Amino acid sequence: MQIRIAKNVKLIPVRILAIGFAIVIFIGAILLSLPISSADGKGTAFIDSLFTSTSAVCVTGLVTLDTGTHWNYFGKTVILLLIEIGGLGFMSFAALIALVLGRKITLSERLVMQEAINSSNLQGIVKMIKYILGFTFSVQFMGALLLSTQFIHIYGLGKGIYYSIFHSVSAFCNAGFDLMGGFTSLTSFSENSVVILTIAVLIIVGGLGFSVWTEIYNYKDINKLSLHTKIVLVTTTALLSAGWILMMLFEFSNPDTLGAMSLKGKLVNSLFASVTPRTAGFNSISTSDMTMPGRFLTTILMFIGGSSGSTAGGIKTTTFSIIVLTAIAAIKGKDDTEVFEKRISGDLVRKSFVITVLASSLVIVVTMLLSISEIGQSFEYIFYEVTSAFGTVGLSLGLTTKLSSIGKLILIFTMYSGRLGPLTVALAFTKVKRNNQIRYPEDKILVG
Repeated sequence: MQIRIAKNVKLIPVRILAIGFAIVIFIGAILLSLPISSADGKGTAFIDSLFTSTSAVCVTGLVTLDTGTHWNYFGKTVILLLIEIGGLGFMSFAALIALVLGRKITLSERLVMQEAINSSNLQGIVKMIKYILGFTFSVQFMGALLLSTQFIHIYGLGKGIYYSIFHSVSAFCNAGFDLMGGFTSLTSFSENSVVILTIAVLIIVGGLGFSVWTEIYNYKDINKLSLHTKIVLVTTTALLSAGWILMMLFEFSNPDTLGAMSLKGKLVNSLFASVTPRTAGFNSISTSDMTMPGRFLTTILMFIGGSSGSTAGGIKTTTFSIIVLTAIAAIKGKDDTEVFEKRISGDLVRKSFVITVLASSLVIVVTMLLSISEIGQSFEYIFYEVTSAFGTVGLSLGLTTKLSSIGKLILIFTMYSGRLGPLTVALAFTKVKRNNQIRYPEDKILVG
């Protein structure tokens, strides 16, 4: 389905999605730049407002200004709404408004919704959107309820409730924005298991994907689960478990992270350090004080990200799994990529490799550009920050606040590309062509 708006200009679903996100980002930037949004009552530089709006809509969490101290409650609420819209997709909110007003949702709108939630089936898409909205608000309410048991005691009734809602939404949407002030994230709550584990569960729930939770909710038999859900659950469990164990090994004796904590604190915070790169951006231990292996492991997890059709970013767990399974099949001399007695189509394998190549290329090019624009900054810090921006994670080693205007614009584009997906961005801004019916003769190239 495509909409023609001018001669030789067509709005296909991916292009509408890309333009829609850009419009929401721009509106958010205008609101945040106004004096009514800042704590000091003065206007905020548009580049910083644009960066914050992009980070919120793209559910990243990287910030050039401290969220807890720079913005007043109006500005914080604007950020909260941008996070919710970015996490669920602006088309989900458009559908919500249409349903409230009793307006019929058109076919073209349904196609954009299908693209937005990465669904393979157009049938029942409106029902799926209703489920997503209901599920999201229910989980966020439960998360806010649990957090309020801690925050109300610390901040008082009004502020405690607001903080509970804000951090529940931010965690579920994998955004990583916090209101603690001083760029400290959740480090002051590192020994508070209720806060850390509640945030961790919200991150995992938001990062699994809505279609997965639909199947889990209707679970009757493991054989009834789709291949997608099985791969997501197995891969997520494997990555979280491996990350938990390795973080414990890497940071166990580090006095600046886990070293001074109790055994319970080490277990909880090493788990959280494995969860948050998937792609939330909260941190309960100092990321800049982590060991080199700990920071590198975090970078790997940030690049992989969460699951397709979720609020998370990265190349996605399913893409990562298909690449690994294809490599294993090639080593074994098999022609097909197989898992759980199922064969994965060649189209999906090619798409997975294209996504990974585009993502890797984006990270490499942006790292190179920032190495040029941000003179004097270490390669490790730049690479870490770029991967965090692409994976829409939000974890930082402190470089983001020191970026030049050019550097901020570069990361803005990186966050935007990471949220939409590199393949979606490529399809949105390239000319739509019909399938080429010509097939050239096959030939061989030496590889490896």
